[in-house]
Formats: sequence, C-alpha cells, structure tokens
Amino acid sequence: MEALIAGAGPAGTHLAIRLARSGWRVTLVDPLPEPSRNAYSSGALPLQDANRLRIPDACRSAHWWGWQLLNPAGVEHQWWSDDPLGVVLDFAALRTWLWDEAVRAGVELLAGQRVRLLRLDTDTAAVRIHTNGESSEERVYPHLVDATGARRVLLHQAGLDVDSPADPLLTGEGSEWVLQGNDRTTERWRDRLSFMLGRQWIPHGYGWVFPMQHHQLKVGVCRLAPPAGSRASLNTALKRLLKRCGLDELPVIDRHGGIVSSTVNRREALGSGVLRAVGDSASTANLLGGEGIRHAMDSADVLAQCLLSGATLQDYQLSLNRRFNWRWSLSNRLARKTWWGLNTESGDQRIARLIDGLSGQASAEDLSELLFDYRFERYGLRLLPYLR
Repeated sequence: MEALIAGAGPAGTHLAIRLARSGWRVTLVDPLPEPSRNAYSSGALPLQDANRLRIPDACRSAHWWGWQLLNPAGVEHQWWSDDPLGVVLDFAALRTWLWDEAVRAGVELLAGQRVRLLRLDTDTAAVRIHTNGESSEERVYPHLVDATGARRVLLHQAGLDVDSPADPLLTGEGSEWVLQGNDRTTERWRDRLSFMLGRQWIPHGYGWVFPMQHHQLKVGVCRLAPPAGSRASLNTALKRLLKRCGLDELPVIDRHGGIVSSTVNRREALGSGVLRAVGDSASTANLLGGEGIRHAMDSADVLAQCLLSGATLQDYQLSLNRRFNWRWSLSNRLARKTWWGLNTESGDQRIARLIDGLSGQASAEDLSELLFDYRFERYGLRLLPYLR
C-alpha cells in the first residue's frame, strides 16, 4: 500500500514512520529544506509523555520540577515537586530525529518541496509535487494525508469546510525568541515553567519563559483574540515582557513564530475520499496552553491504526474523539472564555483570583494534571465563570 503525507512535523513524520514500519511505501513531503528551520515550539510536555513517545535524551533540552505563574500585577506564585515533572524539548533536534527515523524506516523524504492536490476521488488522489517552483512531478496515490498544520493546505485545496459558523476555527498566534544567558541571569527561570498572565503582559494571551540547556531561555508570547480583538504587534509585547522580566539585555540567538488553530468541538470534516487530516490539521492542538506536539503524535497513532485496518473516515473521526474525549471540548471552551476575556480590569481580577486559589490549594502535581491532563473536576466551581 502507498501513501503520500504532506507535512513533516511531529504528526506527519510519526505517521510516516508507523506506516513504513508496517510495510507501506510512504512519501513524506515538506517545504522546509532542513529540519532545523523555523523550529517554533515552546516544547514543554510531561515527563511521562516524553517517555511514552520514546523521545530520546538528545531532544530533551532541560527538565523542570516546578511551576511559576506571574499574575497581572507581576506577583510570583510557585509550586514545586521533589521529582522532575516534565521536559522542555529542543524542537529542532526533535524534528531532526524524526526525519532521520523516517529515512531509516524507508520513507521517501522530499524536503524543500510542496504538494498540490489535482484530483480527489473515492479511491485515489492525483497530486503535483513542486520543487521550489522550478520543477514538478505528477503522482497518483491511494492514500493522501494533510499534516500541514494550521494551514490545512490539502483540506482547503479539496474544498472542505473547516471553518463553519456552528463550530468556527479559532486561531492563536505566537512569537518566541531564544536568549543566551549565564548562570546569574537565568537563575530566576531555571528548573521551572514560567507563565505571565494578564493584559499588562499581553492582551488576550500569555507569556512564558522556559529553561533550556547551556543557560538558554525560550521566551515567548501567544495571543488568542476574538474576531474584533487586538492585533497589536506580538514582538512589541514580547519586548515589553523581556524588559519587565529583566531579560532585555540578553543576546537573541534565534527568532521564530507561528500559529495554532482548532475548533472548539472538533466537528469539522477531517477528510474526503482518500484524504485524511492529522495533527494540527485535525484540530488536535490544545488552545488553552497552545500545546500540540504530543497530541499531534497521538493523533498520528490513531490514524495509523485506522489506515492499517482499512477503517472509514467516520471510524477515524470517532476514534479520534474517543482518544481526546470530553475534556478536549471543555478545555477549548475555557481557552476561548479565558483568552477572549483577558483584556479588561475584570478579566485581570478574575485570573488573579484563580491563581490565588490555586496557590492555596494545589500542589505542583495538581497543576500538571490541570494544565496537561485537563482534569478540571476538583476546580469545577472556580471554573464556572469561564463557561458562561
């Protein structure tokens, strides 16, 4: 069996590896000429997920033991564990490892190339593969996968409705810089995930500082604004955050950015004919924390099993919904309410009260379950204002 996968991020590459190791002939196409380009991802995930996904140590830039939340007034709240809770990934190293694994599995990897859908039928898809706009080749495949992320290139080319009024597509945008510090300048941010919440940090979003090896820091801002919300420069907000945190004098060694998008209820079409969407193209990115890597790879496992078993598109949709369950929609509803409303004094006051409440009641492990596993049950009454 053959398949073409457009997009060599975590979802597309993980899927390609799974299929190739099962005996499929797989072509993986990505517009990036090399995996280290635009390595945009804050890359924080729980330790158990890094181990479950078998991410090698070479891709783990740092471990973290604690959480640090700075409220709208800049007051720090901290939670600590006796054991490491998670890792911060070197995303360029992660993507390099995945590409190398794909090639070792026998995948045909076409870097620096793009896919255009020419024809989509019930049993085949015809595509044109372009190389930097200079040459092209037409091919036909019995399976086609859109792993192009928030752009959803093939879904759009197929004319599928991925942004309906009943369940509109919500888009967040982010900018991240990597700074070079030293033992003194990074001490405040070491061994923890730090988040800045409130409109004085960034309206309709949040900022972060994550540790990396060699005294480097990932510093970024992300915004999920309502349709009529602020569209001020993200880099202006990022520079303001750097100054407020005392990091504005550190050398910047990399700049990158990107978008993340998802529907709230994930009811949009995930394919047609032989076309399927996976990862961010299938709305697996979580809007509350802008998190996507582990969910993209999990969705690739779901799609791999469906393709190998000959499951229908409806079966795939149901399997994906079972994998991400009801917590997914609740988390996205909280994200929409939280970030859309975080542009007023009352919004700042609400988020400050929430942080105060968590500071008095939750452990570091509790916070990880809340923010990574979306276990909101014990905080139900406190979260009700966000759902109205």
